[in-house]
Amino acid sequence: MQILIQVLCTKGQSIRQAIADDPRIDRYALQVTKEAQPGRAPGWLKLHATDDTRGALNIEWDAQSSVLSARVVTRGSRRPRPIVGYFVNYRLQRHEGRVQSITTAIRR
Repeated sequence: MQILIQVLCTKGQSIRQAIADDPRIDRYALQVTKEAQPGRAPGWLKLHATDDTRGALNIEWDAQSSVLSARVVTRGSRRPRPIVGYFVNYRLQRHEGRVQSITTAIRR
């Protein structure tokens, strides 16, 4: 199962880079596990949960439209609810001023 989370943000610096550089991300049960070279297009980031929650978030930032896209991937019959909740909670608490809307879509 895949879930796509799109976060429409206000114009400004890359939210993907802000997530990658955030020293407090572990307080939200998330950790950066892989990151593309900064400055290369498209930049991407991979997050995993710090607990035993399965799944990963593959994150990309589109600077022209100011949209952060996160694709949640889980394997097997595991449901992605916990990691989706961690990410949405993180976005709303750490970058609240930049968030205009959050949209999700499920792909089975």
